[in-house]
Amino acid sequence: MPLFPAVDPIPLPAPIWLIKLLHIVTLSLHFVAVEMLLGGLLLAVLLSLFRGSPQSMVAARALARRLTVVMTYVINLGVPPLLFAQVLYGRALYTSSVLIGVYWISIIATLTLTYWLLYRFTGRLEAGKSAWAVGLSAWVLAGFVARLLSTNMTLMLRPEVWRDMYSASAMGAYLPTGDPTLTPRWLLMIAGGLFIGGLWMVYLSGRSTFTTGEQKFVAGVGGKVAAVFGIVYLIAGLWATRVQPEAVKAGLATHKLYHFASFAGYGWLALVAVAVLVAGVTGFGKVAANWLSWTAALLALLIEITFTVFRDAIRDLTLLTKGFDVWDRAIATNWWVVGLFLVLFVGGLGVVGWLISVVARAQKPMEGAA
Repeated sequence: MPLFPAVDPIPLPAPIWLIKLLHIVTLSLHFVAVEMLLGGLLLAVLLSLFRGSPQSMVAARALARRLTVVMTYVINLGVPPLLFAQVLYGRALYTSSVLIGVYWISIIATLTLTYWLLYRFTGRLEAGKSAWAVGLSAWVLAGFVARLLSTNMTLMLRPEVWRDMYSASAMGAYLPTGDPTLTPRWLLMIAGGLFIGGLWMVYLSGRSTFTTGEQKFVAGVGGKVAAVFGIVYLIAGLWATRVQPEAVKAGLATHKLYHFASFAGYGWLALVAVAVLVAGVTGFGKVAANWLSWTAALLALLIEITFTVFRDAIRDLTLLTKGFDVWDRAIATNWWVVGLFLVLFVGGLGVVGWLISVVARAQKPMEGAA
């Protein structure tokens, strides 16, 4: 009996390589926003505990003021890659989503509550009130959503356990256990959040809305956090790769297509190492310069892109070992429709970029202002 449902007879509306490219681009941007949220929120909570330190409170408020905006990007940048994944991997992803359906559908309510708590967290900080409990609650909920997403994206690769899961709970109230890759993948996201959050603080330290003393403080804290958790992030990534099945590791070394993706893995290692070095110089060497802030932002983006490419190869190879070839699909491309979509897609990105530039050019009060 086949492990996966039958292929939908309706052909794909665009080449697989194009759908995968769009998936990787949008998922990389989504990961950047997710890591900024997870890391930036926890750092803001920790900084807010030092209410007697004016610089800590300034840094906490600076992060908190931006988190609600970051949350919008987390959600909106999460929809396109999920849709592209459903097109490419629907036979696996729909099944795993149904099997954890109770938890999967709860993500909507959890994200809504998290969003509300973020506004409460920011409001309490602005009013000079204790806010750590509210912020920590928001972080726990965001981490829970991250765990569910990691669970689903791992479960879709394990068709051999689907039947037993359905027998245990047909209503989708059973979470799977026993996958050796789940914990390192989740740890990779959590450690990556603090790593990217630290790099985000290094970037923010270059803003003119901070005083010189505040710039040094934000850069110092961000650099130290990014340097330390960059090493943890690196270890988690190596752990997640190490526990992959031998067939997947062999495919990365020999497969004619996915062998090239292994270079993205090496690129990820090199970029993380460079980012740790830059963060260490900023945090422990107490070097604050505008070029370092932009370097931190660029490294964060490149790290997520290389990570996503490597992750995509591991997913495809894992499914291939179980009889699911993502490239084996009927395709009927309407290039007029595809062209119109690409024009609108690029235009949408341009509008978002323009909006960001307008916000960046707007006159802003000093971060320390109440």
